[in-house]
Amino acid sequence: MLIRCLILLFFIIYQCHEASGQESKNQSDTTILKDLKEYPRRNTLPVRRPVIFPEIVKLPEPDSLKLSINYWRTWTSLGLNVNQASFSENWGGGGVNSLAFGGQYSYKTDYTKGDKNFVSEVLLQYGKLKNKDQLSRKTADRIFWDNKVALKLSKNWYFFGSLNFESQFDRGFSFTKNAQGNEIRTLLSRFMAPGYLTESIGFEYKPVKYFFIRIGTGTARQTFVIDTNLYRTNPKNFGVKPGKNFRNELAFQVVAAIDKDIAENLNLKSRYTMFANYEKLKSIDNRLDVTLTARVNRMINVSLAGIVLYDDDTADEIQASQALSLGLVYKFPR
Repeated sequence: MLIRCLILLFFIIYQCHEASGQESKNQSDTTILKDLKEYPRRNTLPVRRPVIFPEIVKLPEPDSLKLSINYWRTWTSLGLNVNQASFSENWGGGGVNSLAFGGQYSYKTDYTKGDKNFVSEVLLQYGKLKNKDQLSRKTADRIFWDNKVALKLSKNWYFFGSLNFESQFDRGFSFTKNAQGNEIRTLLSRFMAPGYLTESIGFEYKPVKYFFIRIGTGTARQTFVIDTNLYRTNPKNFGVKPGKNFRNELAFQVVAAIDKDIAENLNLKSRYTMFANYEKLKSIDNRLDVTLTARVNRMINVSLAGIVLYDDDTADEIQASQALSLGLVYKFPR
């Protein structure tokens, strides 16, 4: 009986001990989980901030760096367009075999440094058209070279001097037919017949980069006709006396130009020139060139160009020309 009581007492003590250990373990696990949920404590160790000691470094002289500034800007473009059409002899819709081509080269350079500015622009154009059973005809022919030197006077005004040359490459004809229906051509012009050289000084107003107007209060123009026999087929002879090849005029001149992108991939370029001879103020020469160019992609452009001209030394009425072309154009730098 005593042994049974001792065994029962031992069993009770053992169960109490197990229950106490399990409770302690649960409390320990709860404490560990609580510690894991807490953010890591900040480092309580002292941190020494670095001390910066700036040191003065002497740079070399500007001349020794061999730096250079390019004050020149250039733009160059080359253009070519070709049109061809052919028809069979029994083509019911009618038509004539034809071949046409045209080319254009333009170059512009601009030098600006401080109050000084120099601009030079070259434009070369030539085109030809040949229809079956007809004589060939020109569609474009121009040599244009303009140079200007300017000194800035104020924000928008400059004092300028300019030199301008203009002529053509090839002979120009008028076409008629004789009694047999054959074409006859009459010579009207050729290279340096006419040729124009214009010198001008005055003031230029340029409020924005894409527009300017020049007022040439002192302008001289020389007209050249190197073919002294041209007056026989062209009686006006471009204002030069028959048998002579040179004429000088003093005049007042106004030149206005705009070159602006009016929309995405659409450019408007226009130039207006007024030339008023001091001896013939009642007869003023006017010329307006307008070109609208649409860019299809990097290499293809569509352009619509028009010219309106009044010069009584060439014709008694207003002259006009228009051309629409689609062709390849390469510009550089790209």
